[in-house]
Amino acid sequence: MPIEIPTLNFIALAPPLIVIGTALLVLLFDLAVTDKRVLGYLGLVGVVIAAGVSIAMGPRPATTFQAMAISDGYALFFNLVFLATAGLSILIAIDYLERHDLQRGEYYALLLFSASGMMLMAAATDLIVVFLGLEIMSVALYILAGFNWRQLASAEAAMKYFILGAFASAFFLYGAALTYGATGTTNLNQIGLWLSGGNSDPMALVGLGLLLAGFAFKVAAVPFQWWTPDVYQGAPTSVTAFMSVGAKGAGFAALIRVLRSGFGDSAYSADWALAAAVLAVLTMTFGNLAALPQKDVKRMLGYSSIAHAGYILVGVAAASESGVRGVLFYLLAYAFMNVGAFAVASALERRGEFSTTQRDYAGLSQREPLLAVAMTVFMLSLTGMPPLVGFWGKLFVFRAAVEAGMSWLAIVGVINSAVSAFYYLGVVVQMYMRAPAEYSPRLVGEESDAKKPAAVNLEVAIGTAVLLAMLLTVVLGLWPGPVASLVTMMPLG
Repeated sequence: MPIEIPTLNFIALAPPLIVIGTALLVLLFDLAVTDKRVLGYLGLVGVVIAAGVSIAMGPRPATTFQAMAISDGYALFFNLVFLATAGLSILIAIDYLERHDLQRGEYYALLLFSASGMMLMAAATDLIVVFLGLEIMSVALYILAGFNWRQLASAEAAMKYFILGAFASAFFLYGAALTYGATGTTNLNQIGLWLSGGNSDPMALVGLGLLLAGFAFKVAAVPFQWWTPDVYQGAPTSVTAFMSVGAKGAGFAALIRVLRSGFGDSAYSADWALAAAVLAVLTMTFGNLAALPQKDVKRMLGYSSIAHAGYILVGVAAASESGVRGVLFYLLAYAFMNVGAFAVASALERRGEFSTTQRDYAGLSQREPLLAVAMTVFMLSLTGMPPLVGFWGKLFVFRAAVEAGMSWLAIVGVINSAVSAFYYLGVVVQMYMRAPAEYSPRLVGEESDAKKPAAVNLEVAIGTAVLLAMLLTVVLGLWPGPVASLVTMMPLG
């Protein structure tokens, strides 16, 4: 019997391999470089090169490793989302780590390894490779969440994330095992062929449910969202900025491919679409209602992140190409406006502290006008105000729901967007309508010994991240056509 030579098309996975190679270089140079900021810029160079290669490769599908991974337009688009998130997060970290005396080379290596795991999840066409990418991403994030070893909250965040993440991995593995037991394969296309042939097995349905549970944890969907506010608040802000977009984007990238390629044309398609719709309603409603009373901005953005997972699930529930395109656009928009918001939060963070409260934003328009304008743009975009990019993201996923006959789901989404305006605009009110010296704790839940907001020392790297995120949030909102056209050319392979 002849030996079958495996197909090893390394070019198809060039972008994540470049990111991994850059991470290894960072670890190597860490032995000799004294100024660790240089390692951040080295990581940034690798991110830019990987982004350039992704663009040059184009949307033509190319499988590799025995059809266990693919380089198609869908994966390459997500590469750009993850690399943009990683690049902005590195710029934030260069100054943030210096200010908090956390500047160590392994930080940038871990961030790059995590980004490579995200990219692998988007390219995976086999449940085994999905799990491999999931663990590469998650293990690095567990360590990054506890990177500020001087803060008990950071260690607590890492421990909670690790323990609950282990449960999520177990759900995913058990779901993959049951799916394999029912279909005889872990390849998504083969699973799809088996199910589309009229075959059905209760074990496959249970496996699908467990896979959904594992993904729901990664995207912070109800009822698997409890880790999110504590981890977002306790982790270093530069880590939270990266995690809030990257982990969520990777979860949705793999989830959509699993549902569309593996279970899309099957007897279970209506079941998972309904499950996604119910999760969307519960997730966006819980996230918005829980965010309303928050005074800590990082914690508020954590609950806000849960709500945005609900909005994105609206596009998943539509179970259509229009829904997939809406999710792609939304995640790119979310990358800029959410990382930008955390960039402003990190700039306002006092040395030795790990979070910001609303009092830190009082009178920001007088103290640092650029940050105030940027934060206003991010808050309005996250709310979904036109003509910013967040408006188009919500419009596309809600329209997909209407086209799929789920108008009620779009209406729930619009109502939730209106509710979110109360806590997003609360930050804007602090910046423009309250002077720092006049701040007094008149709101319920605020301490009586409120401190006057500290002066802001805006460094070049973090200022660049804020400016880039703000410009892209505005420009893509005023001119969404190119990105909207791009996502139509990036179908699943």
